[in-house]
Amino acid sequence: KLSLFNKAILSTMELIITYPKLFFITLTLVLLFFFRKNNKRRVFLVDFACYKPPKNQQVDRQTFVDKSTKTLCYNKDSLEFMDKVLERSGLGDKTHLSKGLLKEPIDMSAEASKEEVEMAIFGVIDELLLKTGVQCKDIGMLITVFCGYNIMPSVSSVIVKRYNLRHDIRTYNVTGMGCTAGLVALGLVQNLLKVHDNSCALVVTSESTTANVYKCNDRSKLLTNCIFRVGAVALLLSNKPSDLNTSKYELIHTVRSQTSDDDRSYNCIFMEEDVEGHRGVTINKDLLYAAMKTIRLNISIVAPLVLPLSEKFRYLVNLISTKSKVESYSPNFSKSIDHFFPHVGGKPVLDDLQKKLGFSDEQMEASRMTLYRIGNTSSSSIWYEVAYTEAKGRVKKGDALWQIAFGSGFKCNSVIWKAIRSVNCDEMNPWRDEIHEFPVDVSGIDVVPDLFVASK
Repeated sequence: KLSLFNKAILSTMELIITYPKLFFITLTLVLLFFFRKNNKRRVFLVDFACYKPPKNQQVDRQTFVDKSTKTLCYNKDSLEFMDKVLERSGLGDKTHLSKGLLKEPIDMSAEASKEEVEMAIFGVIDELLLKTGVQCKDIGMLITVFCGYNIMPSVSSVIVKRYNLRHDIRTYNVTGMGCTAGLVALGLVQNLLKVHDNSCALVVTSESTTANVYKCNDRSKLLTNCIFRVGAVALLLSNKPSDLNTSKYELIHTVRSQTSDDDRSYNCIFMEEDVEGHRGVTINKDLLYAAMKTIRLNISIVAPLVLPLSEKFRYLVNLISTKSKVESYSPNFSKSIDHFFPHVGGKPVLDDLQKKLGFSDEQMEASRMTLYRIGNTSSSSIWYEVAYTEAKGRVKKGDALWQIAFGSGFKCNSVIWKAIRSVNCDEMNPWRDEIHEFPVDVSGIDVVPDLFVASK
């Protein structure tokens, strides 16, 4: 008697002899199905560049207050409030303002805003092209990211004209999405590179501090003047298999979450006019509430993707035991994440994230030093953190990196990267000339929560 295996072999042979075309078509379709299923396109970050303004644009706290006193219509209470914010925000005395805001009198014209933006974005794109050696004709997608700066023609058109990019390049402009928009753009690139073979994407993110200065005395709108500074980043992403060996990182996960259905979250950051008609961005007392609520939602999605099995099991046991007196358990993400880069929105949020997620002082160092040296540069901030860690020589092959950013709406986004290679600390880097001066001790900065709850 023939075994079942032998019978199957004979049946297959009979099928091949009787219906050879049908068999081979079916076999081809099956193989294509499994090939496509298992051949997921990988997305690589070839490299990135961060803008470092010239030294003559550095500003310390006293200079900032003095210039505000001379040229803007702030009353005594507003100036004292801004001085306290600057003292306790975590910013140092070497952050950068735009040329227009350093002039006497201050120049907040459209031309001054344009000069600030073009200096930053052209600077980082030039550096990125130099670092990667990529040709402009090879860039098939361009995504520009700004929050409050929106012009016509768009910034993407400005870049296409400046660098003579391809006529069929796919361009996108992300605006009005707050400090998390840069990670939103990465999710967009990831989806685009899934459907376009052998493509490169350029992502450029910046902001105009010149265009967004608030000029009156509503405290809820003064915070943005104090903590936002000049910055920009350019990223080159690719799905070309040939870029695997030369790229720095592989994009593993993008996770988005938002709580816009919650009135307190939706209204905590809002662009509007004050009673005198001056436009500004209101930041009210619900900011920390909205930030932590949305961040927790985002983390709950990230956790199953990155935590080791042991941490998942402990977390599950804790959930089952919620009715007992078992103390709430927070997963220790430092067991699976080597480098953590939260948006530098403010010291209180950084402190809370470190406490809840179990990251060490060294893992939080890049965020605190970026806030101190660079300030809040909107969506580009998290890339100065990555650059800091690279400049310290801490990124090793196989390391897992977690970027998380949050902003108006309220929205929170996470991106998980894996280091394809160890990064040489001697590479072009905005921190290279002064990395030996860091870290500095910022533990003595006493943040008063009321400073970040600026009621009208």
